[in-house]
Amino acid sequence: MSVLKFSIPEIFFGRESLKYSSVCAKRLGAEKIFFVTDPGLEQSGWIDVLFDIFEDENLEWVHYSNVASNPRDWQIHEGADLYLDEGCDVVVALGGGSPMDAAKGIALVASNGGRVQDYEGANRIQRPLPPMIFMPSTAGSGSDVSQFAIVTDVERRVKMSIISRTLVPNISIIDPILLTTKSRELIISSAIDAFAHAVESYLSPIAFSITEIHSLKAMELIMKYLPRALQSNDLDDLEQLSIAGTSAAMAFSNAGLGVDHALAHSLGGMLDVVHGLIHPVLLPHVLRYNMVVCLDKVADIGRIVLGRSLGTPEATAKAGIEKLEAYFHSLGVATRLRDIVSDRVNLSQICEMAIQDSCVLSNPRVATVEGLMQICEAAW
Repeated sequence: MSVLKFSIPEIFFGRESLKYSSVCAKRLGAEKIFFVTDPGLEQSGWIDVLFDIFEDENLEWVHYSNVASNPRDWQIHEGADLYLDEGCDVVVALGGGSPMDAAKGIALVASNGGRVQDYEGANRIQRPLPPMIFMPSTAGSGSDVSQFAIVTDVERRVKMSIISRTLVPNISIIDPILLTTKSRELIISSAIDAFAHAVESYLSPIAFSITEIHSLKAMELIMKYLPRALQSNDLDDLEQLSIAGTSAAMAFSNAGLGVDHALAHSLGGMLDVVHGLIHPVLLPHVLRYNMVVCLDKVADIGRIVLGRSLGTPEATAKAGIEKLEAYFHSLGVATRLRDIVSDRVNLSQICEMAIQDSCVLSNPRVATVEGLMQICEAAW
């Protein structure tokens, strides 16, 4: 076996682990924190909890919350200017994927200069970033663990993928209690995003035993605990979703994603669609597209979805995909592309943009614009 690399941050996991944020910041040399959230978090009450924790350790902070869903390039540049003007030294983010990706972009531009567009693609970051501590408030994006940052280029209407080991935060603090204040829609979209991370990383040609274990476990937990969490909002069930999201993130950060995410980034960049709600539309058709080159692995996914194996790998794979479609439908989310895209004419442009996404490189089947169009037509 060749030498393989598995990169993750130091992780604090558990209920009330949020209280360790200030101690961790001081350990990383913090005197003035650059604290990134979004407007939704400001209304949840968790911001005040964090501010009290910072005050207890006599830490100063600058609060930046001008972050949209699908963070914009100009918000990154605005935040980086503020970071430098205020003389901050550690970046702390609380929230879902958008605040955490914005925080990565801000740390990147503040330390490396230029525009965030300069770093689109893989391994283009030359200088170290300031220390980063991330606290996810959802159980799906995985930005608190991953080597990825996704930022929208407003002029091109493209969601850029920036990939580098440098983007892995120093510390991730995962407190499942934060999930108790999330809406049903956000719990669903986050869990489905994590499921897509697990599926695509499992099928990736650069997956290996360590990533595969995390991928399979994440799928198993989401299939079992998402319906239970939606019914009960019980912390025990929500905690299992946190574990699943973390496992899926560790897998995709090290094994990559595929054309489902490439298309999702393209759709999100053009239409500003909620990222997690694109996967129920695309993922079953992406599985059918990829099945011709990785039947046994798609059958493994089918076994988890079905809870059993059928007579052959092909039968298990096909039935698993059908069951997954029914599972998504039962969640009350859109499952047809026409439900989220009003104009079919844009599909060719979306596919042409998606084929340039870095996620295409780790798809198990060679992707073409024509192949992506087939997926979109099947999903329509």
